[in-house]
Amino acid sequence: MLLIVHRLFANFFDLLFPTLCLGCNKSLGANELVLCTRCRINLPETNKHQEPYNLDLLNKFAGKVPVQFLASYVFFTKGGIVQKLIHGIKYKGQKEAAKEMAKWYGYLLISESNLVNEIDVLIGVPLHKSRFQQRGYNQADWIAEGLSEALNVPMRADVLIRKRFNESQTRKNRLERWENVKTVFSVNNADEIKDKKIVLVDDVLTTGATLEACAIELLKAGCKSVGILTLAATHR
Repeated sequence: MLLIVHRLFANFFDLLFPTLCLGCNKSLGANELVLCTRCRINLPETNKHQEPYNLDLLNKFAGKVPVQFLASYVFFTKGGIVQKLIHGIKYKGQKEAAKEMAKWYGYLLISESNLVNEIDVLIGVPLHKSRFQQRGYNQADWIAEGLSEALNVPMRADVLIRKRFNESQTRKNRLERWENVKTVFSVNNADEIKDKKIVLVDDVLTTGATLEACAIELLKAGCKSVGILTLAATHR
């Protein structure tokens, strides 16, 4: 009886306050999460997990830091659905959306690639503690957690540390971004990553400067290799 009442109340609540698709703002169906079926089908997937060793992508890091592989789930374009999703994830508290989308990507990686064999530990790009307190969460950690659940590999949020607060990267070019982050990160608990295949996780791949700075510190700390997975990537 209590279960029936609970379901009736839940249905009534959903009727009054429907969960909306983050893409088109229409009400989600009973089995839909984050996006309606139409918006999810129309996500601009990159399919880069099918060619994660493609030099066109890895050239972002060529001559700077050895990156084992690089793949992103969807393309980020200004004014597009992915920009809207990333904005909600970063600035509107929609961390559960980050985790759910990462799980979608994780299941895709399992079914269409062998990348899970290249991962011992997932590590999200960290926020400075002041930014974390302001936002209340680190979206990269939620993405890493979703990937961790789907791929059945561990994630760690206590290894890579952002030791210094730095200004936003949004309006900076490649060189300015690198200068802004090159001394920002350090490694804690280095024994946890020694001789392990580490995969860095972030929300959007743009110039790669932040990921490069993280990878350098992880490799200096003794990990075996560094790969990169992001939820989104800008077009080259």
